[in-house]
Amino acid sequence: MARIPYFDPAQAIGRAKKAYEKLPPLNIFRMLGWSGEMLDGFARLGTQILFFAKLDPVLREIAIIRVGVLSKATYEVYQHERMGRDAGMSEALIRAVHDGAESPAFNDLQRKVMRFTDDVVKNVRASDATFRPLADELSRQELQELTITIGYYMMVSRVLETFDVEIEGSEKTPA
Repeated sequence: MARIPYFDPAQAIGRAKKAYEKLPPLNIFRMLGWSGEMLDGFARLGTQILFFAKLDPVLREIAIIRVGVLSKATYEVYQHERMGRDAGMSEALIRAVHDGAESPAFNDLQRKVMRFTDDVVKNVRASDATFRPLADELSRQELQELTITIGYYMMVSRVLETFDVEIEGSEKTPA
């Protein structure tokens, strides 16, 4: 059960109210309503990452799912495995994200994204050993988008886990 009640979007005001008009009825957004107008900025950056970035969607979802796995964020992993499938990821590739960078399911670039993601999540600053190989293959824009994506979903995972946000339909009714 969530640690605090979900926010009622009908009570939103200002930019949060406008944000709710565009957002799907997901528990993460219902939980974040308590943050007031921060919801708008949160949603806008997420929208930018998911719909307007140059980074290949499969590489993006590999990084997001990996962040969720490393953060033990069940909701995040659940939602982005679905999005990964929509982006064209096979079940074998999704399973490989759970297994680690050395899985044979990855191509060379995907393996580099996995190593980079692990490094950023665990060490904050990517080492030259994981940064340089990606800098040689991705554009500067894509490399920054990947890093911003990893950081954003680290934040998302921490919000989800701190507030025990439940997967839609799995909410427990209080006794």
